[in-house]
Amino acid sequence: MAELPSTARVVIIGGGAVGCSILYHLAKMGWSDCLLLEKNELTSGSSWHAAGNCPNFSGSLAVMKMQAYSTDLFTRLGDEVDYPMNYHVTGSVRLAHSQDRMDEFRHVTAMANHLGLEMDMVSNAQMKEVYPFMETHDILGGVWDPNDGDIDPAQLTQAYAKGARNLGAKVIRFCPVSGVRRENDEWVIETEKGEVRCEFVVNAAGYRAQEVGRMFGREVPCATMAHQYLITEEIPELEAHGKLLPLLRDPDSSYYLRQEKNGLLLGPYEEQATPHWITKNDPMPEDFSFQLYPDDLERLEWYIEDACARVPLLGTAGVTRVVNGPIPYAPDGNPLIGPMPGVPNAFEACVFTFGIVQSGGAGKVCAEWIVEGETDGDMWAVDPRRFTSYATHEYCVEKAKEIYAHEYAIHFPAQEWPAGRQARTSPLYEKLKAKGAMFGAAAGWERPVWFPRPGKDEAVQKASYHHTNWLDAVREECLAIRDRVGLMDLCGFSRFEVSGEGAAEWLRGMVTGALPKAGRIGLIYFATEKGKILTEMTITRFSEDHFLLITAAAAEWHDRDWLEQHIPAGSPITIENKTGSWTSLVVAGPKSRDLLSSVCNKDFSNEAFPWLTHQPIEIGMARGFAVRVSYLGELGWELHLPIEHVLGIYDKLWAAGEPYGIIDYGMYAMESMRLEKCYRAWKHDLTNDYSMFEGGLERFIRLDKPTPFIGQEALRKEKEAGVKQTFAPLLLEDGSADAVYLSSVWKGDKRIGFVTSGGYGHRIEKSIALATIDIDCAAEGTELEVEVLGERRKAVVAREPLYDPENERLRA
Repeated sequence: MAELPSTARVVIIGGGAVGCSILYHLAKMGWSDCLLLEKNELTSGSSWHAAGNCPNFSGSLAVMKMQAYSTDLFTRLGDEVDYPMNYHVTGSVRLAHSQDRMDEFRHVTAMANHLGLEMDMVSNAQMKEVYPFMETHDILGGVWDPNDGDIDPAQLTQAYAKGARNLGAKVIRFCPVSGVRRENDEWVIETEKGEVRCEFVVNAAGYRAQEVGRMFGREVPCATMAHQYLITEEIPELEAHGKLLPLLRDPDSSYYLRQEKNGLLLGPYEEQATPHWITKNDPMPEDFSFQLYPDDLERLEWYIEDACARVPLLGTAGVTRVVNGPIPYAPDGNPLIGPMPGVPNAFEACVFTFGIVQSGGAGKVCAEWIVEGETDGDMWAVDPRRFTSYATHEYCVEKAKEIYAHEYAIHFPAQEWPAGRQARTSPLYEKLKAKGAMFGAAAGWERPVWFPRPGKDEAVQKASYHHTNWLDAVREECLAIRDRVGLMDLCGFSRFEVSGEGAAEWLRGMVTGALPKAGRIGLIYFATEKGKILTEMTITRFSEDHFLLITAAAAEWHDRDWLEQHIPAGSPITIENKTGSWTSLVVAGPKSRDLLSSVCNKDFSNEAFPWLTHQPIEIGMARGFAVRVSYLGELGWELHLPIEHVLGIYDKLWAAGEPYGIIDYGMYAMESMRLEKCYRAWKHDLTNDYSMFEGGLERFIRLDKPTPFIGQEALRKEKEAGVKQTFAPLLLEDGSADAVYLSSVWKGDKRIGFVTSGGYGHRIEKSIALATIDIDCAAEGTELEVEVLGERRKAVVAREPLYDPENERLRA
């Protein structure tokens, strides 16, 4: 057995498929001085009992890219490292029982094709050709993925490990980690065999990730679910068939079915989702290596019967084996890959629900993050910082149960899932709920999304790819704001107060553009070293070295870490997180000036309170500040207030606003109106899939400013070489559905870009798609097409912004 070294550049904790893949990819990138520590034997956790299915299909672009990288890698890994692997590329069929499911398939198929992956919509007859034992009753069609299949998880893991060892990396088995500590900017990893000092550390501990995370003071958001699959006896008809059947998935019935030798393997995701190890009475065992839970086939009875009706051959054979093992789940079902929140030089690559097929891509992504400081594409879908302090134990368990029971559910563009709600609420929550508000959760915060009209709208949240029950109500909200005045509770913004000598100069080196003068506000952008879009913030400048930075609710830990990691050692600059103690009310519309003047002893005229400025205000018992800015493209102000005062101020504004025809409005109206103004949304239009230039943000870049900034050199080189893509607003011909995020944009027979945001603009009465496309197709008036749920819809490039292009209504 290998001897434990005293130092390593990177230590990976956990020897499953993902941990070994990270070690392999680090070594491939030239970092051979890396060490993997495993508590027991390699693959002794979830990897050993995993079914090993290898789909490319995913509604997330980041996850699809990871899985596609893996399936491509699997075809050559065995030969590369000289290790035998059972990898069966059988293809797969995925069945649709409804038009909504067919819409999902059309959208995902288009995404896959855009990435160069083979994936096709197929008829029942075509599916019968490749899967003759299947009944097609109540099926509308399906998807064929020729590159799907299955792999032996143990062989895959050993191949990663062998490849890493071949390149000089080390694996130490039967070496549990007992603790970690930070000394002299290094990590000291404590084990029963001694200590290892390292620069970077990775938590790849699978379902034991929480146990390892607590060593760093980190509560990893996850819960362990029991997943069962069964394997049948050999079936003579399969042996006579002579070749492996494709993998079959019936997402509407929630199971997968594949051939295992000459039998069948059935794996349902049952509605009775069963978590384990979540209470003091059921603690995680000290060691659960190579162990399973007791069989519980009663939970699967309905799914077995349904699968037997779909493939009658299944019902002809007895069961030879049942596997019931632990699978970790994050609250949204995606893994955690990336920087450990708030912890320097520590990373997570854990909580994988589909860890075998994602292992190759995850290893590549994690290695890129460690070696290069950023990833090749945007990985927010799996970034650990997407869950912040609201993700308590109870929240994680409830969401894991929901995700497991809906593993194959359609994720519509505006779907509000019910579990784990009210994690964070504004003081206005109960009042708005009593007024009929429908809510959505943003980083745990409950925000009103729309208000059903009494007597007109059914007070339920219907989700669809097509226009649904809230469209007309949202139209009325938008038009009321355009014509009168609207009031919105916009809680949850991430807020960072930055102050201290040198704060201004430090910020100049952080952002791509200029800072506003004292008394003014502006937008600032942060780029990565490669010039990619990192984040956007609104900056309010109070004095020379005193600022408030406001960013997206979901970005709290992401942006906090970026700011804190870049403060020079010993600097007097401080960053104070005010996210939970302050909130915002948004007053917008042509009557907003009159309304505010009636409740606040301040002059709100253009001369006294110009656009893009801020001033202190007193309303009732509250002191805060008002910012003359509007994300809706109408005259308006954001009122920033201590959170304890917002209820009283809301009541005061509402009472004073009744003569002006005040209405409540929600996030869906704001979304519609920001699309008309072409305002970007973080992690939709603003992602590090694109550079600052590709995001159409030239006016926020000052390559000639005297203070060098992060990403400056990369952006200078890009400009000199010529920018290849750019941001463009598109107007689509009308249809029953708007463009879905990541819809393909076409010019003739060529895909030229992706839609980053889509929706309906009620003031301009047009379907809108914001997109990043090839720059030679971005001239105003260029005729294009956008593929919406499998249908190519005519579109034309328009001028930004689409509504009130001279900002006359904002300046009012």
